Amino acid sequence: MEEFKEGRRVFLRGAVIGGTAAAGAGLPLAGLAQQAAAPAAPAPAADDTPAGYVFLTPEEAAFVEALVTHMVPAEGGLGGSGMDLGLHTYIDRALAGNWGKGDRLYQQGPWQLGTPNQGYQLALSPAELMRAGILQTNAYCSKKYEGKSFDMASEAQREEVLKGLEAGNIAFDEGPPSKVFFAMLYQLVMEGMFADPIYGGNHDKAVWKDMGFPGVVATHARNIVDFKNKPFPNKPLSIADLA
Repeated sequence: MEEFKEGRRVFLRGAVIGGTAAAGAGLPLAGLAQQAAAPAAPAPAADDTPAGYVFLTPEEAAFVEALVTHMVPAEGGLGGSGMDLGLHTYIDRALAGNWGKGDRLYQQGPWQLGTPNQGYQLALSPAELMRAGILQTNAYCSKKYEGKSFDMASEAQREEVLKGLEAGNIAFDEGPPSKVFFAMLYQLVMEGMFADPIYGGNHDKAVWKDMGFPGVVATHARNIVDFKNKPFPNKPLSIADLA
């Protein structure tokens, strides 16, 4: 168990200086696009959405909450757990918005196998990818762990699943490549940690405070010169602080 916790601490600290994982090559998914699109657009009805969520269903919210708690544990030293930082809220809002709908993605096809340097190649919007990926990951967990969904799995089991997704070693019965799904999960967690709190994550600027990041960069042109290679003593400023 200590091995898993230590691995996540390394992950968190490495994320500060490392880039987000690149999405892998996509596969033709015309049939899945239709399957995933039905529940994804429009967003779930209000009575099917947990309190505080605008996109995620109860099952999806449970998955996301387990994900952010596992990837950003309270003992990670970045201002609290993923739930404390509001990463689940950030992910929910991102999926519900224009980014989640794929407003800036070309989605007319044709859909063909791409190469990693060609970027995202799926027929799914990010929201549809999330919905399909959660469904398939829970199905995989249920088969492997005696009926348990991802959120009901043990810490060690979740670690095993996430590593399998990251490496692309988990083959979904149908749906997106598991490696592409993990890349989006990783991207959303990183964005939620380091983005301005106005978007739902990085609650109370906790990650910025822990890193010593000053906040909205445009207000610190002079400070960048004065405090180069020195600790910055003032509190970080967010967009809301300047409103």
